Amino acid sequence: MTIRHAPTFPRLPTLPTLIDMPYTPAPPRPISGLDSAIFLATRAEFDAFAVRDDVPGALGVREMKFVLADFDTNMPSLFFINSNLHPLHYGFVRDFLVSDLSISDFNRVTYFTDERRFLVGSILAFDNYTRPNGEPGLYALQFWPTDPVSVKHVGRSFHLLAAAMPFASETLAYHPSGDMQEQLFVREAETYAANKIRTIATSEIFEATDYNPLNLGEAVGELRVISDTDSRPPAPSDIVIYDRLPNDLPLVAGVITSAPQTPLSHVNLRAQQNGIPNAYLRNAATVAPLDQFIGKVIWLAVTPDEIQVREATQQELRDSQNARRPRDATFPERDIQARAILPLDDLTFSQANGYGGKAAGVAELRRAIDPQFVPDGFAVPFSFYDTFMIANGFYDHATAMMADADFIADAAIRKDMLKDFRKLIKAADMPTPMADMLDAMHRAFPEGTTPRCRSSANAEDRIGFTGAGLYDSYTHRAGEGHIQKSIKQVWASLWNFRAFEERAFYRIDHLTSAMGVLVHPNFDDERVNGVAITRNLYFDTFDGYYVNAQIGEDLITNPTGAETAEELLIMKDLNGTPDRPYEMIYIRRSSLIGDDSRVIQPDDLLVLTEQMRLIQTHFGALYGRSTDATFAMDIEFKIDRDGDLVIKQARPWVHDE
Repeated sequence: MTIRHAPTFPRLPTLPTLIDMPYTPAPPRPISGLDSAIFLATRAEFDAFAVRDDVPGALGVREMKFVLADFDTNMPSLFFINSNLHPLHYGFVRDFLVSDLSISDFNRVTYFTDERRFLVGSILAFDNYTRPNGEPGLYALQFWPTDPVSVKHVGRSFHLLAAAMPFASETLAYHPSGDMQEQLFVREAETYAANKIRTIATSEIFEATDYNPLNLGEAVGELRVISDTDSRPPAPSDIVIYDRLPNDLPLVAGVITSAPQTPLSHVNLRAQQNGIPNAYLRNAATVAPLDQFIGKVIWLAVTPDEIQVREATQQELRDSQNARRPRDATFPERDIQARAILPLDDLTFSQANGYGGKAAGVAELRRAIDPQFVPDGFAVPFSFYDTFMIANGFYDHATAMMADADFIADAAIRKDMLKDFRKLIKAADMPTPMADMLDAMHRAFPEGTTPRCRSSANAEDRIGFTGAGLYDSYTHRAGEGHIQKSIKQVWASLWNFRAFEERAFYRIDHLTSAMGVLVHPNFDDERVNGVAITRNLYFDTFDGYYVNAQIGEDLITNPTGAETAEELLIMKDLNGTPDRPYEMIYIRRSSLIGDDSRVIQPDDLLVLTEQMRLIQTHFGALYGRSTDATFAMDIEFKIDRDGDLVIKQARPWVHDE
C-alpha cells in the first residue's frame, strides 16, 4: 500500500489558530493539576505527565494520553492526562468526568463509531527521529490501532492538540498506526491535505530514526569495531560495533549495529538471553560519543533515549565479567541410552534429553497443531554422536586441545584449533552399524526428497537458553552420497568457535554437551520465511502475536545487508467480525518489495495466527506455564513454493522481564 502523505516536514503550513476553527474548547472542569491539564506550555510539563512505554519499533518512548470529552458537540473539552497516575483512559473518565459510566458504555461511545462522546488517544515523543531539515524530534498523534478514526476525528484533535502544546506545534503529526487506519488515510488523503493535518507513516518514522534500543542495560568492555577482516575474534570482554548484522556472533559484553534490527534478530535474541545491552545506532563507529572511545575499556549503557559512555578501569572490567559468569560448572543432561532413530510421531517431549530440544519441539508441534503444517521426519539421538566421538578418540583429542596453553591464552589460536577439530570430525569414519541405520533413515523418505539435517543439542532450545545461532544445519543434496556427510557436519558444529566461547563463559561442560540431529525434507524456493512470538510484545493486556516476515529465502534473523523485514503485530480486533477477528498492525514494511505489497498475505496470517494460539496453549501446558503471562513460544515458519504454511520450529522465548 502506498501512503501519500499530506504536507510533510519540508513544506509545513502555518497551523490554523483556534479562531480559524469552527469550534472552541470548553472551559476547564475542576480537576486537580496533578491529574490533568488543558494546556502544556513546555516539554518539561509534557514529561511530567508522560510515561515510558514500549511501542512497536521502539523501547521506552515517552507517551502521554489525552481525552477529548463532549467530542460530538461544538465545544469539546481537552484533558492531558497524567499518565503516571491514570494509565487508562477509561479510569480517568470514570474518576473525573462521568462517575457512573460503565466500561462497556465507555467503549460504545468512544471507539468504532463516527459520532463519539469521547475521543481518546496518545502523544508519543520520538526524540531520536530526525526531520528533513536535520533537527531532531517528532510528536506522533496516535489512536488505538484497531480504531477506524476518520479525518474528522483526526483533524479536530490534531488542531486542538497543536494549539494546546505550542512547544510541539511544528513537530506534531498524525501517525496511522494500524492497517485499517492506513487504508482510511489513503482514501481521505486529499482531505487531510486540504485541512492542513500533518501526517507521517510508520516507515518514515523508522527510516529517519537514528537510534533504536533493542535491549536495555549496562556493560563494561573494550569497545571494538568488528570487520570481516579482523584477525582477533570478538571476546566476552568486548563491546562490539558492527556495520551490518553478523551471521556469526560469539558471546560479547554488548553490541551496537549500524544496520537496523528487529526484536527477533539472532543478535537481539542472543542479547536478551545473555543479558547484554544491544542497540541500533546509525553510523555508530563514526559518531559521538562512541568514536572517541574505540579501542578503550568503557562503561556503556543502552537507555531508551541514548547511549551513555565513559572510560572504565581494568578492575571494573574484571568485576563486570565475574558478575556475569556463573560460579559453578553445569553439565547438560544427556541420555545416551536412547539408541534408536525415531520417527517424529514416535518422539515425545519427555525424550528431549536423548534427542535434543529442537527435535522434541518439532515432534510436539505435530501434536499441538494439524501435522499438515509441520515437517515430518526423524530424530537422531545423542548416543550416535557419543559413539562416533568415542570410536574416533575425539573426546581425548578435545581434552588435550582444551588443555593446550596457546588454546587457552589466545582467542585467534583457539578459533583456528577448533576449525581444525571440526575438519577432523567431518573427515572421520563412522561405525558401520550407525552408518547403515542413517542410510535406512535416508531411504525412508519419499524418492527425490532432499533432507535438511538440523542441530538439536542438549544446550539449545530450552527455557533460559535458546542457543540461537550457535550451531549449524545442512541440506544434504543429491549427489553428495551417504547422508553421514551432513550428519557429521552438524555434529562438528557443536565445536563452533561461537558455541565453544559461550559454553566456556557460562561454565557449561563441553564434553557432556551433545548433538542430536533433526532430519526432515528441505524447503527450496519458499515464498516467505519468518519468525514469530506467541505474545503481544507491546500491549500486554490484549491477546496478540508479533511477526517478522521476509520474501523468499532472505534471512530474517541475520539479513545479509541493510534490508529490513516486514514487522507486524497481530491483535484481537475489539470490533472484529468472524471473518476478520484480528487487526494487522504493520510496524515496518519489507524493504525488498513495494509499499503497495505485503510479504505475508492476510489469509495466510489468519491461518498462522490460529496455529500460534494452539502452540501457546499446548506448550504452556507442557512447560507448566499455562497461567504465566510472561511465557511465550518463539517459532519459525515458511510459506513454501506451493503457498502452504510450514511451521518448522518452536522453542521457549528467552527474554528479560
